[in-house]
Amino acid sequence: MKRLKIGLLFNFQPTWMGGITYIINLVKTFNYLKDEDKPEITLFYSADLKKHIGEFQYPYLKLIEQNAPSLIKGFLLSFIKRKNVFVDDLVVEHNLDAIYPARNYPVKSRTKAKIVAWYADLQHKYYPKFFTRETLVHRAVRLFFMLKNSSDLVVSSRAVLDDFYRFYKIRKELNIHVFHFVSINKDFESNGIEQLRGKYNLPENYFMVSNQFHKHKNHKVLLLALARLNEIGIKKYIAMTGSFPQATNSQYIAELHELIEKHNLSDQINFLGLIPRADQIQLMKNCQAIIQPSLFEGWSTVIEDAISIQVPVIAANLPVNIEQLGDKAIYFEPHKDEQLSDILCNYPERDFHHKPYGNYDERIVNSVEILMKVFVK
Repeated sequence: MKRLKIGLLFNFQPTWMGGITYIINLVKTFNYLKDEDKPEITLFYSADLKKHIGEFQYPYLKLIEQNAPSLIKGFLLSFIKRKNVFVDDLVVEHNLDAIYPARNYPVKSRTKAKIVAWYADLQHKYYPKFFTRETLVHRAVRLFFMLKNSSDLVVSSRAVLDDFYRFYKIRKELNIHVFHFVSINKDFESNGIEQLRGKYNLPENYFMVSNQFHKHKNHKVLLLALARLNEIGIKKYIAMTGSFPQATNSQYIAELHELIEKHNLSDQINFLGLIPRADQIQLMKNCQAIIQPSLFEGWSTVIEDAISIQVPVIAANLPVNIEQLGDKAIYFEPHKDEQLSDILCNYPERDFHHKPYGNYDERIVNSVEILMKVFVK
């Protein structure tokens, strides 16, 4: 039987670990299909992401380095040539049946392939102040043409789907699919936890936050919660991983350091930055709990990581977090540091034998079966 041929576009900003991890795990999920059902994957990757290629493990994988046109140039050429220059030539040259995730859809594709659009979330509709004017324009343009010209759109959660219907008039012909991305973290090997704690200067009992350092990730509520605990003589220790803003004069980072200095928290916070994925997963496995304090998420990669390795989660009570975790997490209002401080104050020492989540292999199988239905015509 002829295998389905799917092209995957791996061309995100190198600092967006959420998008990078999304595609890496997407490929890994295909391993959970029967061999005869596994598609052929052609991965089109940008030079900036070449360092991640070794993380892909799949038997029917072809790797092609590709320099996609810039957003403005690609849109202009598409209008002039009346074809989608971001994807059409790739479909023809590699005889593809589908391409995913397409984020640029200036015109309808001329090909017979299924060009499946994807959009992570509509955070800019809730927190426009967190975005530059240029980014808001880019998002508006992308979404206008995507909703106009694509036949299929994948979103990561029911919460994001609800947002699309809230903020846009969705045409009847557009098929919107909810695909719950999952993390697969079984193949990471790392040094022992004692060695890692020494490497990163962490105590035996610590909590963990793994988010980029952007305002909507809401690290401040955690620092304020720690400050409250300090006032009553209780200290909790936090390891924070994630990429820092590219700007060296980031106002957000300055605000965090100001809070740390003001409340004498420097011995309780370890800013680890971007660390090897294997180290991150091992530190997660051995923490007391993962804290997800974000003001907004589309479908949290960090929470998926926690579920995959059976780590408890303390999360902001966002609809998407509740959709993702159900009754398996402890929730708090993301603007109320007093709630988080109470949770941390009374948090019991972790029982590492307790498995709070269900059978994860079954979850992965269900996920990939839903994904394959998106690509089949």
